[in-house]
Amino acid sequence: MTHRFEAPWWLPTGHLQTVWPTLARKRPAATFDNERLELPDGDFLDLHWAGPDSPNLAVILHGLAGSSQSTYASGITLALAKQGWRVCVMHFRGCSGELNRLDRSYHSGDTGDIDFVVHTLRQRLNPQRLVTLGYSLGGNMMLKWLGELGDAAPVERAVAVSVPFQLDRAADALNRGVSRLYQWWLVRSLAASFREKFASRELPARVHSDVSSFSSFWWFDDRVTAPLHGFEDVHDYYARSSSRQYLKEIRVPTVLLHAEDDPFLPRDGIPCETDLNEFVTLNLQAKGGHVGFVYGSSPWAARYWLEECIPSIFG
Repeated sequence: MTHRFEAPWWLPTGHLQTVWPTLARKRPAATFDNERLELPDGDFLDLHWAGPDSPNLAVILHGLAGSSQSTYASGITLALAKQGWRVCVMHFRGCSGELNRLDRSYHSGDTGDIDFVVHTLRQRLNPQRLVTLGYSLGGNMMLKWLGELGDAAPVERAVAVSVPFQLDRAADALNRGVSRLYQWWLVRSLAASFREKFASRELPARVHSDVSSFSSFWWFDDRVTAPLHGFEDVHDYYARSSSRQYLKEIRVPTVLLHAEDDPFLPRDGIPCETDLNEFVTLNLQAKGGHVGFVYGSSPWAARYWLEECIPSIFG
C-alpha cells in the first residue's frame, strides 16, 4: 500500500482528525490476556497479550493516560494479529487500571521500564522478529531508548506515531487555542490519578500537594512530574526527556509517522533532515491530526490508515 495519507472531505482539519477516533469510533473488539511483570525495584507492570502463537513479536507502547483499551491500541493489535504477529501492549506504571506500588509513576523520558520489558521478552521468548511501536508519549520514550542504546538496541525495526519530539514546544502548543481542551482533559486525568494514589500516603519531598488548580502541563510537570522523578524542574525534565536530540543516535530502521496539522506539536517542533540519519525516516503528512489519520468515502465508511500503514512497514 501507499504510505501517503489524504484527509477526507468530512474530516479536513487536525482537530477533527484527532477527536474522531476517541468520540466516534467504537473500540475494536481486541481481547487480551494479562500478565503481571514484577520489576527489580519492587513495582510491577501489566502486559496485555493478544494474537496468535507466533515467533514474531510486536511490543506496543501507548500514549499519555492510554492503555490497551485505547481505540488506537486495540485497532493496531487486531491489524497486527491478522498479519500473524504476537502482540504485547506494555502498560506504563499505573495505567492498567490498578495503581502501581511506588510513589513514582511514568514520564516522557522514562526508558528503564521499556528496556527491562523488551530484554525480558527477548530472553524469555527468543522471537525470530521483534519490533516496537510507540504512540505519542510512548513513541517519545521509545525513540529516546533507541537513541540511548544505539547499536545495542535489541529490536529489528520501530515505528513512532504522533510523537511530541520537543516537549517544551508541545507544552506550548497545548496551552494555546483549541488545543487547551486536550490539555485540560489530560491534566485532569493525571491529577485524578495523583490524588487517588496519594490519598492515603505521604507526599515525597518537593511534590506539590494541591493539583486542583493545575491548568497546564507546564504547571503539573514542574510541581509533580519533575520532582517525583528526580528532575530539577520542568525545564530540566523537558530538556533531558525530549526525543528529538536522540534521533541521530538510533541504529535501528525507524519510521516516524507524523502530521503537520498535529495540534499537540507546532511545525517547528517536528524534526528536520539535520536531526535524522540513514536509519530514521520521517514520513510527514500534511493532514492527519494527532493519532488520527482517518479516511474513507463517508463517516459511515471510516478507515484507519495507521492500521494499514504500520503492518506494511513491519512486513
